Amino acid sequence: MTTQPSPIHRKARQVKRKHWALIAAATVLPLAVSTGTAVAETPSTGTAAGAACTYTPAVPADNFKGIPVFDAKRAAKPYSATLRTSQGAITFQALTDKAPCTTFSFRFLAEHDYYDRSHCHRLTTQRIFVLQCGDPTGTGSGGPGYSFPDENLEGATYPAGTVAMANAGPNTNGSQFFFVWKDTKLSPAYTPFGRITAGLDVLQKIAAAGEDDQNNPGDGYPNLFVKIRDVRIAKR
Repeated sequence: MTTQPSPIHRKARQVKRKHWALIAAATVLPLAVSTGTAVAETPSTGTAAGAACTYTPAVPADNFKGIPVFDAKRAAKPYSATLRTSQGAITFQALTDKAPCTTFSFRFLAEHDYYDRSHCHRLTTQRIFVLQCGDPTGTGSGGPGYSFPDENLEGATYPAGTVAMANAGPNTNGSQFFFVWKDTKLSPAYTPFGRITAGLDVLQKIAAAGEDDQNNPGDGYPNLFVKIRDVRIAKR
């Protein structure tokens, strides 16, 4: 492919010992999440940046911590998040002004310990350059029990240091996200919601160690195990 790679969707995987087999058929390195069908319940809604912020109940609901109730006043407050991982700390500034629904959801999950003791399940080292995390099942198909719409896509780019949502198609965001460790060309389909302020060197160390997929080189489980010990939110 001469221009840009296939979209990033949360790709479903199965693990047997340390080997990951691709379930979802794809061409080149989609960053995907396999999700189930939304259940029929009343969503919680709010308004941010002139648009509705809606969290719709959905399956799967792994490590379920509940569904956030959007608070526009709290959503507007800036914060940074530090992920303490087994390979070092990564800190990013949340783009609360550009992606309030997304950053509100991330803070909700972090404050409810959703990400604690999970691990990053996917590293890409060819054509797109990301470390994908946020699935407590470690399979690439897990979710928090709700979904919400895309944001901040107009003119979106993905330089090194970007933090963005993985998805299973338009408006299917959940808990999975990715760190961009090297400038990457992607279609503007993945909500950017943070900028790394410290720890890019940690990501580059993880990337340098490579991934273990022999059948699809450049896209697999990171050779350096990346466990998220906890996520700490700091007000700015």
